[in-house]
Amino acid sequence: MKSFALIGTAGYVAPRHLKAIHDIGANLVASFDPHDSVGILDHYFPESLFFTDYSRFERFINSHINKIDYVSICSPNFLHDTHIRLALNAGCDVICEKPLVINLWNLDALELIQERTGKKVFSVMQLRYHPELLSLKNKLSQSGASIIGVGQSPDRILNDPQKSSETENFNIPAIDQQNNFQLSPSKPRLHKVKLTYITKRGNWYHYSWKGNEEKSGGIAVNIGIHLFDLLIWLFGPVKDSKVFIRNSDKMKGELTFENASVDWYLSIAGNDLPSEAIEKGSPTFRSLTIDGQEINFTDGFTDLHT
Repeated sequence: MKSFALIGTAGYVAPRHLKAIHDIGANLVASFDPHDSVGILDHYFPESLFFTDYSRFERFINSHINKIDYVSICSPNFLHDTHIRLALNAGCDVICEKPLVINLWNLDALELIQERTGKKVFSVMQLRYHPELLSLKNKLSQSGASIIGVGQSPDRILNDPQKSSETENFNIPAIDQQNNFQLSPSKPRLHKVKLTYITKRGNWYHYSWKGNEEKSGGIAVNIGIHLFDLLIWLFGPVKDSKVFIRNSDKMKGELTFENASVDWYLSIAGNDLPSEAIEKGSPTFRSLTIDGQEINFTDGFTDLHT
């Protein structure tokens, strides 16, 4: 049985990690959060240790060198680097929500720690397992429009992070009946893509760490980072990037990939929601349009960690 520790137990995404750890038959040894609203532990791991004092949790981890298999990190973005270092130096592999770091240069130090300890950091890439997007990936690959296996694509999150494959071939029908989306086989070409993600956030957002760009990385990181990973996975390496709008509640830009030109728009402003979302009472709208054909993948985001 694999053993886990978890950092950020009271956070928004922690329940998905707890469920995933439970679903694969692993054990949560201990977890930490400065906030104690963690009653969800009763549902999954009532016998696990829980710490609200980071120094005590740190001592616990360091007293169990090479005895905990994985540390799952669900803490605020600006703490990821520190928590990854703690776990690696304690002989643990790491599963971390995006972003791994706020500042790119911190990745160099993490790579050195990986080499020294022999342990690995696995970034969560759950959108690569969304059914509609898997189908799209398959169709793009069949049409020669994308490169299979751009970057590493870990097997299903938390299932067995030690296993990864550089290429994936998905046996999925070429026609998506729900979205009526089909790509005819053709020579690789530059697809015209439009990506829109609007998710309404209240006043609390700007008073939390999420509203502090130095702590969160800003809108592009907070709500956009998984979508940017998705675009790279679908369309290959980034060739050029331009940003036209950048403020505290919205961003707009253009990305040129090996196989696509993408106009993207991210917003947390409720007045940006389209009428179709408002009529359904939904605070969220996600849309991906390729060469004029739209895929709405607003739903199906909550159960992708296992």
